[in-house]
Formats: sequence, structure tokens, C-alpha cells
Amino acid sequence: MLESIGNIFKIPELKNRIIFTLALLAVFRVGAYIPTPGIDSAELARFMSENVEGIFGFLDMFSGGAFSQLTIFALGIMPYISAAIILQLLAVVVPYLERLSKEGDAGRKKITQYTRYGTVGLSIIQSLGIALGLEGMRGGSLVLGGGGWGFRLMTVITLTAGTAFIMWLGEQITERGIGNGISLIIFAGIVARLPSAVVNTIQQVFHNQMKPYTLIVILIIIIMVMAGTVIMQQAQRRIPVQYAKRVVGRRMMGGSSTHIPLRINTAGVMPVIFASSIIMFPITILKFAANPDRPIIQWLFDNMQPGSMLYMVLYVGFTIFFTYFYTAIIFNPVDLADNMKKYGGFIPGIRPGRNTADFIDRTLTRVTLVGAVFLAGIAVLPTFLYTWFNVQFYFGGTALLIVVGVGLDTIQQVESHLLMRHYDGFMKKGRIRGRR
Repeated sequence: MLESIGNIFKIPELKNRIIFTLALLAVFRVGAYIPTPGIDSAELARFMSENVEGIFGFLDMFSGGAFSQLTIFALGIMPYISAAIILQLLAVVVPYLERLSKEGDAGRKKITQYTRYGTVGLSIIQSLGIALGLEGMRGGSLVLGGGGWGFRLMTVITLTAGTAFIMWLGEQITERGIGNGISLIIFAGIVARLPSAVVNTIQQVFHNQMKPYTLIVILIIIIMVMAGTVIMQQAQRRIPVQYAKRVVGRRMMGGSSTHIPLRINTAGVMPVIFASSIIMFPITILKFAANPDRPIIQWLFDNMQPGSMLYMVLYVGFTIFFTYFYTAIIFNPVDLADNMKKYGGFIPGIRPGRNTADFIDRTLTRVTLVGAVFLAGIAVLPTFLYTWFNVQFYFGGTALLIVVGVGLDTIQQVESHLLMRHYDGFMKKGRIRGRR
């Protein structure tokens, strides 16, 4: 392991990418402590300490603590993810967007531009809802100077600019750093909150607010979730493929056997991130708009809290849906079958062409169901832990799933750089190395 880490610094490009990534993540963490103008910090701290449970704790986890302090990064990266989801869904039903998605790099750049516009629009809506909600809470005591349109515009501009800056950081990390920038920003936010969560849990044990055996059960669950995540990330269903012999020029080609590795969890952690983003957008608005004088809005907010039946049904449903949706985006059985037929490959017992595509699609659908159910179970695990043991969200399945999943993907990218330049990677043997 130490030798592999030393090899990283022998490759200038990889070293520069890692340093660049760490530098931008440090900038993100600094911004999480810059307060939004016009907020009474002392009053806000008291309010958040009283409402740390429920959706506030969930939102704070994804923003890395920025939401509870209402800093310039309070909205986090979720508006960008929501906009990306909306564009991907529209690409299925809008012919123009569908054509763009098939136009290669030029089309992707256009869709990325539309995603940025959508991010700004969603950020404006959410930040305006937060500003109006702050003015209505505790008679406006959270706002300095009584609020008004000056405060609302300042809040909208500040929070929207913060989200746009995070979006830019994520894109720069993806392009010039190592790993997926958006996922790493969420990863950094969760990891940054883990030390305080550990300290709070230990204090609960010392103050008899949590039994020692409860802590042991939590640790066992954490280990099981981490092990399960690693297993599901690496598990695959291998479809055997045979290539027929053919003459190319004066050489005999083919005659070899290989396999198609269908990952059980092809979508990785993205379905959980997508589902969380979709659910948190309306809840954020409802939180600040909820009022006993508005019974319908109040009912919706009360029934969409973590732990409620409606919340869990929506979370599980969105997670399963986005698992299949994201898998369909990144894996096309028809293209794979056509490429196999072009080079003389076939699955034993299956006719090349359409039949092969149908067989791959049917197999992928079945194995993806296992991954989708696993992700859905992990997604609602924090709700049960919080209800049964009063455990913070940072120890729940969603946070651990993102941390482990993003960590594995980043390590695999570093591994690829090392092996490509003939250095030993982190794994001397095994599946991570074997797939390269």
C-alpha cells in the first residue's frame, strides 16, 4: 500500500490531478463557513439546535454543515443534480433533447449548458423560498433589519451564486482532477461532518442517552453496510462470449472466449443521490412555507418527514426508478450486440443481433433488480436507525453508501492511472485489478 501511494507521486499528471482535486475540495469547505448576509447568527444557531432532527439533519448532511449555518453554500450541489435529472428525463420525451444526446461531444456540451441554466433557476426558487420562510419564522427574529425585498434579493443572489460556484468546482474536478467532481463534493461534505457526529455519539453514551449495547449494534450495522456496499459494487454477472475464427488479410483472427461483465449495481451511488435530490427540493420549500393556517401545505410537510410512510415510499420508489434509469443511460444492450455481431462474437445458444440484445437486456434487468433493492434498503436504513436508536444520519446507510461508493470509484480511477503507466496499483490481485 505504501509503495503504491509512493508511485502516485512518480507520475506528474496523476500527482497534479490529485493535488488539484484536494485544493478545490478545500475551497469548498472554506465556503461552507462564510455566512449569508442579513442573518442573525446567534438566533439561527439556537433555532437549528432545536430543529436538528428530521429533514434539517438530512439537508445538513448533504451540504456538509452549510445548511444549518445558512452559509453561502447552504443549497449545496442538489439544485445541479435536480436540473441534471430533469434534463435526462426530458431527453426521453423531447425529440430535440434526444437528438442532442446522440450528437456526441457537441450535443453533450449543449445539454450541460441547459443544465447550468436549470441549476440557476432551481436555486433562485429554493433561495427565495428560504428567504420568505426565514422572515416568517419566530416573527422574523432570524433576520436582521426586519427583512424585506432587500434581504430577499441578497439571499437569492448569495445562495444562487454559491450553488453556481459549487457547480463550477465540480466540473473542474471532473475535467482536471481525479474522480467525479459532483460525487466528491457530496463525499467531502459528509466526511467533514463525521468527526462531530462521532463525538456527539460518544457523549450520548457517557451521558447515558445511549446504551453501550446500542453502540455495538450500530457499529455492527456500519460494518455490514460497508462490506455489503463493497460486495455489491464489485459483484457482476458474467455472460460467456465466443468469437468465431475469421480471416483478416493473411491472418486468422478470433476463436477466443471471453465474457461480458454485467455489474449487479451498474449505477453505483448515483440513484441514491438522485432520489435524495428529488425529495429534498420540495421538502425545502415546504419547510419554510408550512404553517397551521395552510393545512394542505402543513399536511404535506408533516407527511414527507424522514420516518413517515409517504417519505419512505417515495424514497424507495425513486431509488429503484433511478437505478434502472441510470443503468439504461450508461449501458446500451443494442449497441453491444451490434458490436459483437460486427466482430464475429456470439453468446453460446443465442442468435446474434436482436436476440442477443434481448438476452442481454433481460439478464441486465434481473441483476439490476438485486442492486436496486439493495440500494433502496440502504436508503431507508437511516430512518429506522434514527427511529429506533436516535442515531444521526451520518451513520446511516445513505451516507455510508455514498462515502464507500465514491471512495471505491476514485480509487479505481487512481488504479487505472497507475496500471496504465506500468506501476503496481493498490491491489496486487483481485477484481479491481483484474478488470483493467
